[in-house]
Amino acid sequence: MIALLLSLILVSNNPVLFDFSKESSLSNWFVVNDGVMGGLSEGALELTSEGHGSFTGQVRLENYGGFTSIRCATGKIETPEGAIVRMRVKGDGKNYQFRVKHKARDYQSYITTFSTSREWETIEIPLSKLYPSFRGRVLDMPNFNHNSLTEFTFLIANKKAETFELLIDSVELVQ
Repeated sequence: MIALLLSLILVSNNPVLFDFSKESSLSNWFVVNDGVMGGLSEGALELTSEGHGSFTGQVRLENYGGFTSIRCATGKIETPEGAIVRMRVKGDGKNYQFRVKHKARDYQSYITTFSTSREWETIEIPLSKLYPSFRGRVLDMPNFNHNSLTEFTFLIANKKAETFELLIDSVELVQ
């Protein structure tokens, strides 16, 4: 899988952060639910028979809950000035957050919220528009201005109890 991903990156001018297929390995993906804070939300990531990533679950508000997320550890990926994240997704009409980290050990993530339309769509997000946040609080720091990232995340936290499904086809950087 890593060799395939590297060959895709070398062939394209746009580094692929992740391209789902029927043969994709999900070994670099991790589910992080609000259980880390006592919550009861549940999320999962699976491959569909069509070869898409399916992020599904239920957000619950009990015990100070309210979010679930999936994270992909990418290793260091260069992010040239002006880079844009392009993702192909099909949502359920709900809002989701897209997040990146410059370094996995940083406490802050750089985030934005995007809406879904129940149709396949391509969403483009300039990295420079991602603002710093930690545990739901906006930080007094500059927007993403680093030359690399090491992780990206999809998160749902709409301050209400709800079931959800987000299909993900691909995530790439556009230079």
